[in-house]
Amino acid sequence: MVREHIDALRAGMRRRGANDALSTIDRAAELDKWRRETIQAVEERKAARNAISQQVGQRKRGGEAADDLQQQSRALGEEIARLDQELAKVESQLSSILLELPNITLDQVPAGGEENNSVVRSWGTPREGARVQPHWEIGTRLGLIDFERGAKISGSGFIVFRGLGARLVRSLMNLMLDVHTGDHSYEEIWVPVVVNRTSMTGTAQLPKFEEDMYALKDEDLFLIPTAEVPLTNLYRDEILAEGDLPKSFTAYSACFRREAGAAGKDTRGLLRVHEFDKIELVRYTTPETSGEQLELLTGHAEKILQLLELPYRVVRLASGDTGFASAHTYDLESYAPGVGKWLEVSSCSNFTDFQARRANIRYKPTEGGKPRFVHTLNGSGLAFPRIIASLLEHHQQEDGSVRVPAALSKYLGAERLS
Repeated sequence: MVREHIDALRAGMRRRGANDALSTIDRAAELDKWRRETIQAVEERKAARNAISQQVGQRKRGGEAADDLQQQSRALGEEIARLDQELAKVESQLSSILLELPNITLDQVPAGGEENNSVVRSWGTPREGARVQPHWEIGTRLGLIDFERGAKISGSGFIVFRGLGARLVRSLMNLMLDVHTGDHSYEEIWVPVVVNRTSMTGTAQLPKFEEDMYALKDEDLFLIPTAEVPLTNLYRDEILAEGDLPKSFTAYSACFRREAGAAGKDTRGLLRVHEFDKIELVRYTTPETSGEQLELLTGHAEKILQLLELPYRVVRLASGDTGFASAHTYDLESYAPGVGKWLEVSSCSNFTDFQARRANIRYKPTEGGKPRFVHTLNGSGLAFPRIIASLLEHHQQEDGSVRVPAALSKYLGAERLS
């Protein structure tokens, strides 16, 4: 992109409002030019050294002295070593710069910041907030959630679910996985919650967001912020057949985020926590079909909200509000009347080939030719904490209990939380 489509790259950064990236792009172009010139210089010197070696051999076979040529060869060797060291430094700098540049958003994504986000559709009727308790009061009163002991055990932002609350978490997991595997044909995967730096870099959590991650002391390993990381990296450094696409995976995992950049925001209840449960959806597809695959994946996440009878809206994010690695994102927001907010419960994104380039995930076209990078997509299907908040508030009853939607009650074994 820097070498062949630098104007498109600059335009993409302007659409995001990432004007500070323009000088970074210029620096990358300079380093790339210097890198290619240095590689050429190294090759020229190696060729000269090889020619001298042949001359040395000829002289020695003829019984002639070759001290001058050998001195020239040593000098060329020292020059090559010096250039190789400089080349390694430049390549490291260039790699670091390229990893800091965000993806380019697609044409249908509006320019601008959060104020340019648009609601593309909605489902259901949000409940009025009058006489509705916030979820932290309902959850505590019904003995479903123990905020105090969660904080005592682990600290602020860690939650203990108890009794019927714990069963609610397990029931949500089973409902979502059954729908995605049975109705939507995803392959269920059980993933590690610890991954290496290469995996985190492949999905673009690193190096940009390292301060938000939980790292393991004395090991270059990280607790996953989402199952997107291990799922997307399943086929890292592999080449698939085009006939294998699309591939679709779903997984439950605990997710861990320090939220270092969000200190002080939404600190009450379940709105922003450091450990949470989530069902993830990941798809690999061809470049030609990734747009329609995003619509499909988003619809799969919406189906869960419909089964839970939670009013929601689908919001297309503007370029400046779109995540670092995404080219096109829909946020699914469920309304929580007790806190009077639309809560993001899923973010469904098309990453085009951004992650695939980092993770080197390719496919061989059926008609032949060079392998191409897949397009990757993912979305939450869904994240539990804010879903639980919406459930407790939206389905709250006059007697203080909470109605359980029919699709969930068969897993929970109860029609009311009381």
